[in-house]
Amino acid sequence: MSVPVVADRIVLPRGFRFSAAAAGLKASGRNDLALVEASPATTAAALFTRNRVAAAPIEVGRASLLKSKGRVRAVIINSGNANCATGEAGIRACQEVCRQTARLLGIRPEEVFPSSTGIIGVPLQAGKIVARLGSVVEAREATEQGLDQVAEAILTTDTRPKQAWASFRSGRSEVRLRGIAKGSGMIHPQLATMLVYLFTDAGASPAELRKQLKGACSRSFNCMSVDGDTSTNDTVLLLASGESGVHLKEASVRARFAAALHEVCQSLADQIIADGEGVQHVIHLLIEQAKNREEALTVARAIAHSLLVKTAWAGADPNWGRILAAVGRCGVPVDPSRINIFIGKQQVCRGGTSWPFDEAKAHGDLSGHDCDICVQLGRGPSKIIFQTTDLTAEYVRINADYST
Repeated sequence: MSVPVVADRIVLPRGFRFSAAAAGLKASGRNDLALVEASPATTAAALFTRNRVAAAPIEVGRASLLKSKGRVRAVIINSGNANCATGEAGIRACQEVCRQTARLLGIRPEEVFPSSTGIIGVPLQAGKIVARLGSVVEAREATEQGLDQVAEAILTTDTRPKQAWASFRSGRSEVRLRGIAKGSGMIHPQLATMLVYLFTDAGASPAELRKQLKGACSRSFNCMSVDGDTSTNDTVLLLASGESGVHLKEASVRARFAAALHEVCQSLADQIIADGEGVQHVIHLLIEQAKNREEALTVARAIAHSLLVKTAWAGADPNWGRILAAVGRCGVPVDPSRINIFIGKQQVCRGGTSWPFDEAKAHGDLSGHDCDICVQLGRGPSKIIFQTTDLTAEYVRINADYST
């Protein structure tokens, strides 16, 4: 399995055990149930979807984190069924899975964090999951193979698993971070469908973890979009076992941890975008000269969510007018006469009007797997990089057939 490396070697944080099995939720018969067991001192923080139609595991997981005061001893994940729009029966099914997992591990139900991903509106067959819990509990191991199995089991329309890692030294100790993710479509985190699990052997309070997680997500997962749809099941979970002996108390340690966490999150975000459903072209959208960060994000999202813009990118068509139109309708009070647009290294629009450029070269730039597009607003000092994609016939095919 090819995994982008953000450290000089593969690292596995201490304090975690992993396993996976097939519970029969996926028609393919592939593994669709995953377990992560964490050491007793593990603390946690999570960010969830902002979609008001939130899946049962979101509701249960959020409540459990509050009840346990940020303590998590196990994560139980199923793919093949989102357990969303399933009413009280879905909540009860999720709670039953957590209760049975807790019973087998000898922990409290509120220390079990649930996640689900898959089709919406289909009742979760909790009995199938419960029947396989004994197998995943027995098989758990603190190995690369165990983690790889979890990374595979959580996939739905993804074409490949997504992993990243980083490490740094503090005195004589090494702090390790590892992340896995799934996500290919329904990618527009307002935090996409996106599940991310981050593991570290640093020690930290739940409050400190949440602060670190929000900072890392704001610059990675919240700066990307495949299709503009915010999932009902989005979850980013950060677990800290403390087994490195290094605690995030000193400012210098916090700074190094923040940098490592951002590296891991950014690598996972890049992998999610590159594996977007039907994606042929990844667009690195640079918004410059905005008044503030939120303004830059508003402009980036308007461009990234425009079907006309995205289909132009699919055809490698340097139609800069569609980009300009998207900026103009986004709600930011831009002055068109101050807007500049670049495709690759070429300026194609200056002061809101056409600028002479080599169309064949611009077409060639857009024809590559990756292309840079820059929009300058002429309003201030802020800038962001936003990752997005084209919209292809293959995306339509995948999502037209998803439930059948």
